Amino acid sequence: MGLKAEGALDFDFEGFLGYLRSKTRVFMDVDGGEYYITHTDGYWRVQDCSKLNDKGRFTDCSELVTTMPELIELPFLDGKSIHDLFHDATFYESVQEGWSL
Repeated sequence: MGLKAEGALDFDFEGFLGYLRSKTRVFMDVDGGEYYITHTDGYWRVQDCSKLNDKGRFTDCSELVTTMPELIELPFLDGKSIHDLFHDATFYESVQEGWSL
């Protein structure tokens, strides 16, 4: 689980895909919610930052999938996917715990 950087990222959809392939995690603010898109333990997932599990980690709000293309098209928010929401979303770098912002 990372920490949300202050400055928003700026890229088009193709740039976003490249960023996510490279970094494997990013915060996404959209429709009044904050989400964490990540690849951990061999799976891609979207997590809801407003809900923590018993270990104090964000909770999954999408299915777990094995490929990034599956995740990008997977409906997770009112039937919409990351691809559907991209143009209305703001993205932020995920800075790993222990690193300074």
